[in-house]
Amino acid sequence: MVGQIPEGYVGNLTPEHEAKLKEFWEALMKITGVNVPKANEAENSASHHENGAEAGGKKKKRFGMFRRGGGGGDDAANAEDSEDKYGQTKEFKQALADQTPEEMRETLWAFSKMDDPDKIFLRYLRARKWNVQNALIMLISTNHWRSKEMHLDDRIISRGEAWYLEKSQSGTAEEKKLGHDLLSQFRMGKSFIHGTDNEGRPISWVRARLHKAGEQSVESLEVFTVYMIETCRLMLSPDPPADTGDYTPVKFMIKCFEANYPESLGAMCVFRAPWIFHGIWSIIKGWLDPVVAAKVHFMKDAHELTSLVPMSHIPKELGGEEDWTYTYKEPVPGENSEMADESAKAELLKERWRYVEEYETETLKWCRGEGDEQAVKKRRSELVANMKSSYWKLDPYVRAKTVYDRTGVIGAGGSIDMYPEKTRTATSTQHNDDVD
Repeated sequence: MVGQIPEGYVGNLTPEHEAKLKEFWEALMKITGVNVPKANEAENSASHHENGAEAGGKKKKRFGMFRRGGGGGDDAANAEDSEDKYGQTKEFKQALADQTPEEMRETLWAFSKMDDPDKIFLRYLRARKWNVQNALIMLISTNHWRSKEMHLDDRIISRGEAWYLEKSQSGTAEEKKLGHDLLSQFRMGKSFIHGTDNEGRPISWVRARLHKAGEQSVESLEVFTVYMIETCRLMLSPDPPADTGDYTPVKFMIKCFEANYPESLGAMCVFRAPWIFHGIWSIIKGWLDPVVAAKVHFMKDAHELTSLVPMSHIPKELGGEEDWTYTYKEPVPGENSEMADESAKAELLKERWRYVEEYETETLKWCRGEGDEQAVKKRRSELVANMKSSYWKLDPYVRAKTVYDRTGVIGAGGSIDMYPEKTRTATSTQHNDDVD
């Protein structure tokens, strides 16, 4: 069941939290080249340029707003976070070197997909204890990791399982290896998304016993991990749990949730762990942020697991009541045919960007206190709904089908059914009753 909205989330922000979110938005707008100055600021800026204040080719910095508020540095580019164990400040600086403001803006909106941007940014603010500068560094470095390191949206998500299947059969030696290793993990069900927990969140089950060190390449393990996280993200209302040793995939999973998907882990259950894992846990725990570590639970039987998942949602193989077994449904030829329609894709992208641009304008009004506050907030909420709808229209043209599309978990327009088999059975029964 869903309880009261926790403090620091959309729908329950203190004045201080809202001020931090506004500060974050203004900083991000400046970085991505959207921060259009107010009228009087524009006049001053024009006069400033006419008087040669930028003479001598001195480049204007994109992060001057961080000088105020005692951030401890000249700007975000020079900031150091004492908790930066994944080197995100370095990656942040690399992002500034690699991407123009326009590119950064495009990849950030590709990242947002169907989500409310406020919800995404609040995760980063909470993860960085409401330090706007550190949260911004974390977001930009995540965006760089997604777009330049993992190539999540332009390769992994847009290619999908069908592409990897094709390459496993007819690609280069490297592509065949990657495709084979990735598909083998889907087929064995090393990890799969099925059902919901007590909070209504989708459950990602990880069957660690099926992982054998060296059996698949590190690249395929990483692609599989982020593919599963991104797919689970499509099914979320709040956020995804997981279940989990070869240290390599464990460390990568931890980095994903701590550095690139902050505040996105509901709970992690280590179920029926062998005795040796308790020794390994003492090492793993040292890698974790205390907030993440507190979400890890060790459980030895289905009864204990019911503190997180209803007995009726626990598969029988784990001692529960649900008579369900994971089976991988192979890609179907032509299932991604809509992705070849560039004309339709371009029109849908235009529609989405119209909403995005208006949302940015309304967000700047909200940050600056311009116009009627309640009217501006209402319009921002309407535009969030419009952007979500526009994403799901665009989705078939930018995201390849997953096993969860083929089995009916993810339906048209973003409809989600975590128990499609039960729905089909109920529909069939109703149809038979109507015929009788």
